[in-house]
Amino acid sequence: MIKRGIIFMAISMLVATGQVEAMDFNKKTYENGLTLLHVERGGIPAVMASLIIDASPLHEPSQKAGLAHLTAKTLTEGTKTLGAKELSEAIDFFGASISSSVNQDYTQLTMSVLKKDIDKIMPIFSEIIMNPSFDEREIGRKKTQIKGQLRQKEEDPSYLSEREFKRLVFGSHPYGRPVEGSSKTLEDITAQDVRDFHRRLYVPHRAILSVVGDITLKEAESLVMKYLGQWKDEGFGHKGQLQKVPTSDQNIKTHIIEKDTTQASIIFGHIGVERSNPDYYALSVMNYILGGGGFASRLMKIVRDELGLTYGINSYFSTNRHEGVFAVEVQTKNEAAERVVEEIKKQVLKMRQEMVSEEELKDAKSFLIGSFPRRLETNRKIADLLVVSQFYRLGDDYIKKYPQYIESVTREDILRVAKKYLHPDKYTLVITGKKDLIKINETGGQ
Repeated sequence: MIKRGIIFMAISMLVATGQVEAMDFNKKTYENGLTLLHVERGGIPAVMASLIIDASPLHEPSQKAGLAHLTAKTLTEGTKTLGAKELSEAIDFFGASISSSVNQDYTQLTMSVLKKDIDKIMPIFSEIIMNPSFDEREIGRKKTQIKGQLRQKEEDPSYLSEREFKRLVFGSHPYGRPVEGSSKTLEDITAQDVRDFHRRLYVPHRAILSVVGDITLKEAESLVMKYLGQWKDEGFGHKGQLQKVPTSDQNIKTHIIEKDTTQASIIFGHIGVERSNPDYYALSVMNYILGGGGFASRLMKIVRDELGLTYGINSYFSTNRHEGVFAVEVQTKNEAAERVVEEIKKQVLKMRQEMVSEEELKDAKSFLIGSFPRRLETNRKIADLLVVSQFYRLGDDYIKKYPQYIESVTREDILRVAKKYLHPDKYTLVITGKKDLIKINETGGQ
């Protein structure tokens, strides 16, 4: 049942103290296509599993937006052998946890359990993956719950700005809508839609499972063989091309959302890069200097410290399987919105025109390299990082080489990527606040 070959890797991280933490990372691919990643870590008698499935809003029709999210959220609402209440009680009885979530690119299921109970929870975990019941009553209840959560989010100015920003940047592409869908599209999703989505996409060759904790490779392999070895692709695989993301060559779009609030919620940005882009590491360093470095960033020093126009401002590259976004987010008084936006554009333009200083470069690299080991502090973090790096095809040596990738970035690299990926003349701007106090004209944002 297992394809021949095991990859043994040393995940070596230089921490701030200069000490090295090494872990054996094992990788196997089964005949059914499932990939297993394993790290043995003693000390705490617990096991964490993280499963990523290539099933997301990218695979749902726009008129049924939210289908991927609804499918994931009803996985734990009963299986073919356990009702929703029985399933919840069985998980709670062993002090375990099983949860599911969806983002723009994939579905993720996580499980944590004490080592002594792994044989009791693993069959439940596999049953949730392979044989959920998708009972119509439970699906209806979950739809009502999601719609209620969406109504609550409508009260958050930052959420409104971000939702509109993504819509304007990505247009009709799935990245341009909330993963939860909308009240209207949720209403159009049937129980059969959910079952069909699961049958087509919840298949082993689209899945990556990481198992981390107080468990040997032999034990992990035995559990996977026993409970997921019969997981099969029934031949209903996803068909058709995924929709392409719009190019970054777009006009300026400005849209103001009316809301009676003293603080304007601003988001400024444009199309970014995919996670697998080799320039990602230079962009990470550049963004730390611009606005991602907290109090050390240029935007924070100028907009907060010098101008006193906000309590906080940050920039980021949110990356996806396909192009993500570059964005700057900030809240300020309605009357100060125009001044803040102009300063953002000024600092983005400066990043494109001038090299950063040696000190800025050194500080950025020191922080990014020094903070990376924190992403490996717990079994959960290791399990998540392993499956995500595999999903985005960052390389089996990604964790080992990350410090090298960051350390190799030069001032010239930062100027080059800033010129290539920052577009202060082709941006999308969304502001949620009081229109009569915000002295910015809307254009192309309706």
